[in-house]
Amino acid sequence: MTTRAHVNPQDSTAAPTSLTPVVDLDTGGVIALQAGGAGRGNISTTIQTVHDAAAAGETLLPLVLTLPTAAVIGGTAALAPLHEALRASGRRPREVILTVRGDFAQFERRSLIVGLDGLRAIGYLLAVGDLGTGHIPLDLLADAAPYLAVISPDLIAQVPRDPRRTAIGEGLARLAREAGAHVLAPGVRDEAQLSALRGWGVRLAQGPLLAPGPSGRVHVPLPLVEQEPSRFTPGPRVQEFLLPAVTLPYEATAEAAIDAFGGEPSITSVVLVDEYQRPRGSLDRSRFLLSISGRFGHALHGRKPAGRLADPARAVPRTTTAIAAMQVAGRDAERVYDDLVVTDEVGRCMGIVRVSDLIRQVASMRH
Repeated sequence: MTTRAHVNPQDSTAAPTSLTPVVDLDTGGVIALQAGGAGRGNISTTIQTVHDAAAAGETLLPLVLTLPTAAVIGGTAALAPLHEALRASGRRPREVILTVRGDFAQFERRSLIVGLDGLRAIGYLLAVGDLGTGHIPLDLLADAAPYLAVISPDLIAQVPRDPRRTAIGEGLARLAREAGAHVLAPGVRDEAQLSALRGWGVRLAQGPLLAPGPSGRVHVPLPLVEQEPSRFTPGPRVQEFLLPAVTLPYEATAEAAIDAFGGEPSITSVVLVDEYQRPRGSLDRSRFLLSISGRFGHALHGRKPAGRLADPARAVPRTTTAIAAMQVAGRDAERVYDDLVVTDEVGRCMGIVRVSDLIRQVASMRH
């Protein structure tokens, strides 16, 4: 999915202050930007958010907007200003996730469902917000069939200290997944909350814990790996989790890297190699696209070598164990979830390993 939003031209890897990153806990990548503004009672707040985001710059990430239920119930006329604002900002419907929030009366339910179906037909991705504390019937997940289900941040704030609310949150996450929706947990402030969310199977999160650091990068803490000495086993080697690497010559331009990422959304990294296929650098999808898509990003970097935007490749020999590879991943807090490059005996790139695959393997060894 290709989208546009604000990026600070002074730090092309950072999300703007008015937008907060939505992070994939499996990969550590930023997959969308949540726009500010409550947007519960008046659609004008949502429209102003669109204008604010468009005024500052662009980024190749989806934009998550809050939309009051009253606006959806109001029908085409009520939503027309939003469509126009998004059109003027250069965004297409498929590049926007609309999160519906706010109370509604039972007699308005049919109008709400019709309005949501209309938005989906246009191409918008839909989300239902405030699950757990908002006055939204849970069976709306069945009728609305949202792309995303957003657990209430007020509920997340009590996790895991309040066992009752923790149980409610876990139940809501499971219910949403069973209904076919992705689950987003906002307002994550500490690692205890993050650990609970991982235990619920939640993959998407946002909040102060996942805010960009001084470098503009998002750091997602790795789950703790506890091994009893008596039960410790070396485990499998990284070559068992090998995936094909997308490689480019180290001298390739940033435009060539853009084409490589654009060819397949599942590509998480591009490895820059020398003439002997040895890794010289690595381009992480999220950081590279954020860098190149700033207001002057393409003009500054497009025809220049992609290596200018690359990080050092994190290479591990193919015989490295999964546990040892996770230790390598954890050495750099700002690149914990970057793909690892697997090399053969002479240092040539054999492929990549995703840290999320190693996490699942190590977790399974504990049971």
